Amino acid sequence: MTEFSNWLRSFVPPPLTVSKREIVYSCLGALIGLMFAEWLSRYILGEVNVWFVAPMGASAVLLFAVPASPLAQPWSIIGGNLVASLVGVLCVQTMSDGLGLSLGFTAAIAVAAAIGVMFVLRCLHPPSGAVAMTAVMGGPAIHALGYHFVVWPVLINSLFLLLLALIFNNALRHRYPHRAIQPAKTQDPPPSERLGFTSQDLDRALSSYGELLDINKSDLSELINKAKVSSFQRQFGDVRCADIMSKDVITVYTTTLLTEALTTLRERSMMALPVIDDQDRLVGMLSIQDFLVPRRDSTHIINPLEDQWANAVIDIMSHSAPTVEGSQPIGDLVQFFSDQGLHYVLIVDEAKHIQGIITQSDLVAALLEVKLAEAMA
Repeated sequence: MTEFSNWLRSFVPPPLTVSKREIVYSCLGALIGLMFAEWLSRYILGEVNVWFVAPMGASAVLLFAVPASPLAQPWSIIGGNLVASLVGVLCVQTMSDGLGLSLGFTAAIAVAAAIGVMFVLRCLHPPSGAVAMTAVMGGPAIHALGYHFVVWPVLINSLFLLLLALIFNNALRHRYPHRAIQPAKTQDPPPSERLGFTSQDLDRALSSYGELLDINKSDLSELINKAKVSSFQRQFGDVRCADIMSKDVITVYTTTLLTEALTTLRERSMMALPVIDDQDRLVGMLSIQDFLVPRRDSTHIINPLEDQWANAVIDIMSHSAPTVEGSQPIGDLVQFFSDQGLHYVLIVDEAKHIQGIITQSDLVAALLEVKLAEAMA
């Protein structure tokens, strides 16, 4: 009886781990996307009996509610819908009209064949099954379009809906199209994989399922790494960045002469210097590389060691710098120093004033102290 009860409970999915804001955004995106696609399709295809097909509603669920899904990517909607509509029309003309099969039986064959082709072309898109069925069961208006149905309304509807999905999701800073995390630049695995699971371990685990999971390997790896960081923060959460930072930070101003800045780098045996403005706010970094790599401004190509146009730090500096706040747990530093390969992180306040700096050595020393204290307790 217990097993039967557990089996029945499996029919109810666990709560979705999504914020209320994302739910509202999903609904709003689907509303705007479908209205835009319908309006443009009707404007362009006003003379055509069918200018908008129902499966676009299902596509909108994927594109705006779960844009990270492998089934919601641009090639999935465009390729999947094109394949399904083409297969659907082909089945109608060869099986229903040609062989006299019933429309219901023809629709079943069309959907099954479309799924097979989508798997081969890596454009699996669940709403495309409805596109194939629409091509078969859509009635005289759809049948009269023949292969034109593939281009309009299917392709046009899909393109317009995708266009809105690209604009909307990127406006919300969603990673869409959902690109994989860039691998390490060396042949070795990133530091986070050297003592833990590797990409090959993940491949073997995914293969053991023997079925398609609605998450790509890169996202799954990122989730596992975030879980590791969360575990790290739980263990070392009482130690904050301000507790281990060095407060004596050597800086240069944007107006500092390049010769003076280079002298400071050499005398201090440093690879980079934080750059501040006249109000002591962090505005960027000056590194040894900035002296070696020519760069282009609005009118010239600047060679820092030779060109007369480069006189001050502001002429060649980088306008980005890795920063955290002093109140953040040291667990937040793990990704900076491991897979991102940084050697230092600056501690700043809300006004961008530099409070200190943490290097890889500072973090290692802090972790060692914590572990020694635990061992002696």
